[in-house]
Amino acid sequence: MTPLPPLAAYVHIPWCVRKCPYCDFNSHTYDSGLPETEYIDALIADLDGDLQYVQGRPLVSIFFGGGTPSLFSAASLERLLQAMQQRLRFAEDIEITLEANPGTFEQAKFKDYRAAGINRLSIGIQSFNPQHLKALGRIHDDREALAAVDMARRAGFDNLNLDLMHGLPGQSLAQALADIDQALALGPEHLSWYQLTLEPNTVFYSRPPQLPEDEVLWDIQEAGQARLAGAGYAQYEISAYAREGRRARHNLNYWQYGDFLGIGAGAHGKLSHADGRVERYWKTRQPRDYLNPDKAFRAGNKILTADELPFDFLMNTLRLVDGVPSAWYQQRTGQPIDSAAARLDQAVQRGLLEPWQQQLRPTERGRLFLNDLLEMFL
Repeated sequence: MTPLPPLAAYVHIPWCVRKCPYCDFNSHTYDSGLPETEYIDALIADLDGDLQYVQGRPLVSIFFGGGTPSLFSAASLERLLQAMQQRLRFAEDIEITLEANPGTFEQAKFKDYRAAGINRLSIGIQSFNPQHLKALGRIHDDREALAAVDMARRAGFDNLNLDLMHGLPGQSLAQALADIDQALALGPEHLSWYQLTLEPNTVFYSRPPQLPEDEVLWDIQEAGQARLAGAGYAQYEISAYAREGRRARHNLNYWQYGDFLGIGAGAHGKLSHADGRVERYWKTRQPRDYLNPDKAFRAGNKILTADELPFDFLMNTLRLVDGVPSAWYQQRTGQPIDSAAARLDQAVQRGLLEPWQQQLRPTERGRLFLNDLLEMFL
């Protein structure tokens, strides 16, 4: 029997003050008061339905995502965490992350989050440039962004991620580097730095803004990576940079093909079964349906076929700069790696993958052309 991978939990809170024009996540604006109590009740009931999949494993991480989870009170999140701990074993060093947006909290709220057991914040800055924040439809300005980091530090958070985007409408190389420099001056433990993309079913997709030319985007990518590396932030994933010992454990679990429970409206989960099957599942998307006691929490699921598993595994693991041990392929998909040997060899020949016998690791070219590499396993 194949040993099960580590287990994490993702909790989705789907409401926002305003929907950003680039956002394709399951987020919904609200017109009146948030149904906090009812939603926490539903999350606990949803979790109860997923407990059968835990199979004795401790939770290595919990991630509150959205939407804007920082719209919820610390008391509500603490009630959920207590309910989770009553039902599940927490790893001694569990990482509990809350996504927060500047402008949706105050310092007292941050202190309460920390007291509730949340030990990592991921703050959605996106840019420190007022012009670009406005273009992105953000509800905060540059001053609120700076204040949010200060509030977090004063509240006792010593593990911060800042989300930054580049390739913004009208953005120059100098402006992109100014965002990085401002972020570095704040000294976060982790930076998520990624390019704006126009996703289907977003306002930007239907009414595209004028984005920088490809040559400018390339210059931003190269210069930005050099700036981050020079400041001691090692790139360990396509868009993730961290100080020593500060990699995001929750996200690493995704990229290392670990398992995760998904609770909340529209949440997705991944499960490995003792018989070697790998399952993806998803929850009811609309908050009103999720809160309806007459509707099931789970909206659907899929057991991955032998043909689908190589792509699903590599889509995650090859995002990592160092990749993963080759032995994990069989451990986490139930398939011998030799079944993919011909395609792996072809990827090596094309210069997209390092020799794979010990480590499944993309080359630098492979990271730059990751989609091309992954298409070989479709």
